[in-house]
Amino acid sequence: MKNYYKTTFFIGLGFFTMGLMDPLYDTYVPYFLNWFIPSKGLIGTVMTLDNIFALFLIPVVSAVSDRTRTRIGRRMPYILITLPLTAVFFSTIPFAAMKSLAFLIIVIFLLNVFKQSARGPVVALMPDIIPGEYRSEANGVINTMGGIAAIVGTVGLANLMDVYIDLPKLGRIKDILPFPISGVLVIIATLLLFIFIKEDTSAGEEQEKRVPIRKSISMIFRDKDKSAFYILISILLWFFGYQGVLPFVGLYSIEVIGTSSGTAALAGGMVGIAYAIFAIPSGVVAHKVGRKKTIRISLIVLTLLLIVLFFHGPLSVLFGFSRTLQIAFFWALMFIFGIFWVAVITNSFPMLWQMATYDDMGIYTGLYYAFSQTAAILSPPIVGGIIDLFSYRMIFLFAAACLFAAFLVMGLVKGGEVQSLKT
Repeated sequence: MKNYYKTTFFIGLGFFTMGLMDPLYDTYVPYFLNWFIPSKGLIGTVMTLDNIFALFLIPVVSAVSDRTRTRIGRRMPYILITLPLTAVFFSTIPFAAMKSLAFLIIVIFLLNVFKQSARGPVVALMPDIIPGEYRSEANGVINTMGGIAAIVGTVGLANLMDVYIDLPKLGRIKDILPFPISGVLVIIATLLLFIFIKEDTSAGEEQEKRVPIRKSISMIFRDKDKSAFYILISILLWFFGYQGVLPFVGLYSIEVIGTSSGTAALAGGMVGIAYAIFAIPSGVVAHKVGRKKTIRISLIVLTLLLIVLFFHGPLSVLFGFSRTLQIAFFWALMFIFGIFWVAVITNSFPMLWQMATYDDMGIYTGLYYAFSQTAAILSPPIVGGIIDLFSYRMIFLFAAACLFAAFLVMGLVKGGEVQSLKT
C-alpha cells in the first residue's frame, strides 16, 4: 500500500469536497428551512431532495462514466464540470435563504443536481486506480480526507456562522461565511485533483464488447452468491438509521441542548474528527481481521451507543451535569460514534468493489448509492414525524433498531474479502 498513498491522497481531494460540503449542508439547510417551515416532518421531506437526486443521478452517471473514453479519462470529464458548479450553488445557499423560501428551494435543487452527478465519478475513481487488495486501506485514506474536510467545515468554518459581516444592500448580517469559503475550497481541490491524478485511458479498451447497463445490474442480482445483495440490504438498513438522525442533529443541539448556531455543527464535527483519526486504522484492521468481522463488531457498538444517546438527557440530569458538561458528554458520544461508523463506511465500499470488474466498477458504485440514497429519501420524513409526535430522543432508538438489523443481515454475507477478488 505504501506505493499508493500519494496517489490515494490526491484522489481523496474529491472526497474532501464532499466531506466539506455535506456536514454544513446537513446542519444548516434544516436551520435555514426552519426560518420558513415550522414542521420538522416537512423539513425532513425537503431534506430528501438531495437523496432523491442521488438515487437516480449517481447510478446513471457512474454507469455512463464506465463507458466513457476521453483523453483525460472516463471519470474526470464529469468531475471537472459538476464540482465547480456544485461550489457555485453551495456558496449561494445562505443568500437564497435571506431572499425567500422559493429561492432557497431552487438553489437546493440545482446544487443537488450537480453535487450528486459528481459523487459517482469521484467515488469510482479510486477503485479504477488502486488494486483490490489495498482498497480498504485506500478507502481509509480518502475517508480521512473526508474527515479532515468535515473538521474544517464543522469545527472551523461553522464558527463563522456567528460572525457578522457588512454587505451592500443586505447590511450587517451573520450566517453567511462558511458557504462561500467552502465553495472556493471545493474549486481549489478540484483543480489539484485534475493536475495530480491522471487516469489510465487505455485500461479496458480491449473489452470493446460491453454488456448493457440494465443487463449488468440484472446479472449482479441473479448471481448464485448473494453476498452483493446482502451487503446492499445492509447498506440500506444502516443508512436508514444514520440518515434519519443526521439532518436533525444540528437542530437537536440548538433546541434541546442549547448550543448556538455556530457550535451546532460541532456534533457532526466530532464524527469528522473521528473519521480523520480512525479511517486509515479501520482499513488496516479490516485487512488483518476481515472486512465483514470489522463491520459487524462496529454495528453492534453503534447500536449500543445510540441507546446511550437516547438516555443522554436523563443521564445528564442523573449525574448533575452542567450545561457545558451536558454538551461535552454529547460531543464525546458523537466522537465515539464516529470511530465505529467510519469502520463501517471504510470497509463496505471495498467489499462491493471486490466483487466488481473494471468494466462494471461504476455500476457497483451506483448500486451502493442507490440503496444508501433510498434510505436517505425515506428516513428523514419518518424521523421528522417521530420528532413531531414524540420527541427528539426517539430518533436514537429508531437508528439503533436499524443498525442492529443491518448487523443481522451482514451475517449472511460470504464474499467481499481481500481473498475473494473477482477477475
